[in-house]
Parts: sequence; structure tokens; C-alpha cells
Amino acid sequence: MRTADALDDFDTAILGFLESHGRATNYEVGEAVGLSASAASRRIQTLENAGAIRGYRALLDEGLLGKGTTVYIRVTLDSESAAVLGAFEAAVRRCRDIVSCHLMAGEYDYMLVARVAGIDDYGRLHQTHLSRLPGVRRLETSFALRNVLDAPREQSREVAL
Repeated sequence: MRTADALDDFDTAILGFLESHGRATNYEVGEAVGLSASAASRRIQTLENAGAIRGYRALLDEGLLGKGTTVYIRVTLDSESAAVLGAFEAAVRRCRDIVSCHLMAGEYDYMLVARVAGIDDYGRLHQTHLSRLPGVRRLETSFALRNVLDAPREQSREVAL
């Protein structure tokens, strides 16, 4: 199973359900998609083995943990050589405040997303990490005012096939 074409309606429904109910039991998954618990279990195992399910994790309330401000940082590099890209990506991976990093097509080379306590904490992040990232020519920062939608979306307990 390498492409979405290999997924049938049950697989797609299972993935959709697990995306918002990652701790569901095989019975609950089966009930939601119209399969027995054992059939749901077999399909989940197949999806895990194929790499369609890469893992399970807890979604944390960053605000309650003192990191309530989301920061978007657009990065332009001096060069797009493999050495510069590799050094930049390795440095980003070492920064715990950066929660995602995307290589972009278009005006910017990377889009970073960071979670900080507030503007003062962002100042610390900028001074200790962002300003020291290798190969950076320009940083542009925007602060999210509030979260309107954050995937995965909550779904009802029943999934239509």
C-alpha cells in the first residue's frame, strides 16, 4: 500500500476516525466504520505496517503549558545548496520551540512554526536560536491572534462510508 489509490473506503474511514480518536479501541473503530473489532484490528495493523499510520500522540494544550502564542517565521536563505539546506534543517531540529518546519516553493525557502509564552519569550527564541540559524539571509515573523481551526477535526463517532 503505497498510494491513496490502494486505500478502500474502510481504510479511509478508519484513518479519518483514528485521526481524531487516536485512543479508540478496535471495538470503537469497528463500530464507527461498520466492521467487527477483529476486522478493524487487522486493517489498522495493515495500515501501520504500510506506513499510512505513522504513530499515535497526545495533542497538548500549549496555552495551559505556558506556550500559548503561535509564531510563523518565513525564512529566506543565502543559498539553496545541499550543504546550506542540511545545516539549516539540522539546526532547526535542535530547537525545541520550533514545532514544525516546511521547505517551501515560492518566495520563501522555509516556513517555521514556533510555540512561545509571549512576545518576551519570542525575543529569547530570536536571540538564542533564530538569529543563529546557519545560512539565513532574512526572517519575517507573524504572530497568530487566535486559532480558528486546527486539524485533525473532531468527527462524530459514526463515519459514513
